[in-house]
Amino acid sequence: MKVLKVPARTIAVFILPCLLLYVCLVFVPILVSLYTGLLKWDGLTTSQFVGFGNFKNMFWHDPVFWPSVRRTLLYAVASMLEIPLCLGMAILLNRYLRRANTLVSIYFTPVILSVVIIGQLWKTIYNPTSMGGMLNGVLVSLGLESWTHNWLTEPNIAMFSLYLVSLWQYFGYHLLIQYTGVQNIPDELYEAARIDGADGFKADRYITLPLIIPIFKISIILAFIGSLQAFDLVMVMTGGGPAHATDVISTHMYNSSFLSFKYGYGSAIATFLVVVCLIFTGIINTIFNRLERKFE
Repeated sequence: MKVLKVPARTIAVFILPCLLLYVCLVFVPILVSLYTGLLKWDGLTTSQFVGFGNFKNMFWHDPVFWPSVRRTLLYAVASMLEIPLCLGMAILLNRYLRRANTLVSIYFTPVILSVVIIGQLWKTIYNPTSMGGMLNGVLVSLGLESWTHNWLTEPNIAMFSLYLVSLWQYFGYHLLIQYTGVQNIPDELYEAARIDGADGFKADRYITLPLIIPIFKISIILAFIGSLQAFDLVMVMTGGGPAHATDVISTHMYNSSFLSFKYGYGSAIATFLVVVCLIFTGIINTIFNRLERKFE
């Protein structure tokens, strides 16, 4: 059935400028980055084509690369784990609070703050007891001196300290998305389910969860891709230290490109990051498309 009443050629005229702009802004930089990754180049002097030499060094000879990949993936998984919690809280707020918008807005506040402010705030909280760190101070006042740590300078703990800050910052963001999705489910469905004897958790299982899947997918993709690109918070709080203990892919790419002047090598890392983002976005889309078809 032909729905549109304008010629296809007219539609193409309107779409083509945006399509060209999108290609120029998205795909051209990726291709340039891929090409630069094939060069031995410091970004200033003459470059030398080395083929896949940068990629070989990255995969087999760089002691920082794979640990940074592992931390980045853990960062992403940790970010996704908070989304079911956000969904559960959104359901409870929608069910038991009449004016939950104010509370959701309060949770959303950290999102609108600058990452620099958040980083400095949490650095103060994580400070050692001798420097007046609030977290250690609370632990000491509770008689838990053995639990105190140098949260940002101990290699085994520093990364988990960053995970916590990121979860805190984006909890309100995903809560708002889930809450909006839950609110958009028609009340008639719940009323009909209540007549049939399905209420509470049972109604959530057969109504809320199937209908919230598209919104849930958006949150998962945003959390995962955003975490793969984590950079600013790490740079503000630890700069990738101590001894690369908090380096993620983005910070390793930055350090290689602009501090070690290995621009070609940094571009190879950037290409790897783009490929990882595309692969995992495809996997997440496939999983949720199957779930949506299952509940149709």
